[in-house]
Amino acid sequence: MSRNRRDELLTSLARHRAPVILVDNGSTDGSPDAVRAAHPHVRVVEAGRNLGAAARTLGARRARTPYVAFADDDSWWAPGSLRAGADLLDAHPGLGGVAARILIGPDERPDAVCDLLATSPLPAEGLPGPRVLGFVACATMLRREAFLAVGGFDEIVRFPGEEDRVAWDLAAAGYPIAYATDLVVHHHPSPSRHSAHDRHRAVVRSGMLTAAMRLPARRAAGFARAQWRAGGPARAGIRAAARDLPRALTRRRTLPRPVLDDLALLEGTGR
Repeated sequence: MSRNRRDELLTSLARHRAPVILVDNGSTDGSPDAVRAAHPHVRVVEAGRNLGAAARTLGARRARTPYVAFADDDSWWAPGSLRAGADLLDAHPGLGGVAARILIGPDERPDAVCDLLATSPLPAEGLPGPRVLGFVACATMLRREAFLAVGGFDEIVRFPGEEDRVAWDLAAAGYPIAYATDLVVHHHPSPSRHSAHDRHRAVVRSGMLTAAMRLPARRAAGFARAQWRAGGPARAGIRAAARDLPRALTRRRTLPRPVLDDLALLEGTGR
């Protein structure tokens, strides 16, 4: 998915080695036409407005492959990693998806989130790597049918922080996600990103809405209180979430006890 990052998009698309569906989130910089001209093999879907992360769901519905690998306009999968990820999903039919290792920027430094994924304490018997209850969307390949069955990414949570609810729902449906360190995604973060303050606010907003949709009321309220006490952008995130809380509650479905227990285990280890 992309919005108003034409130049970066044109560069990253040249690095992809698999069929690409681009969902444009209402760009005003001519991105769709530029992509059609420069990369005619790319299937361009114009959402017409900014759907946030739900644009990926729109793209997944149009795919005809059993697996979908997500990418942003500033990221791409390393050669061979898509094939290796598909092979892992072929070999483990009960697996919902695989999360790849992320290398940041030209110096290819490991993303800090990879340490958290690699050291997940969750039991992972029979899986090709540590079992995780979260992922980075632009570095994850999911089983398309399972992804769509749990609703995909939604327009309520939007972006960033949209991955948690999907990961939790896949786990609840019996489709775990494993971290596969042999898979690699390159991420060169765009300079046209939200400020740290705005991103923190948006992440807290997403966390609050996800908690309202899936956590027991007491745990969701505890999350809200902790963020409110933190003040600053966290408090702004709670205020932003309040506007969409009624919509979130219409989709409320508390997670089953095993998934809640796994989340408690992760929280107890600071993850």
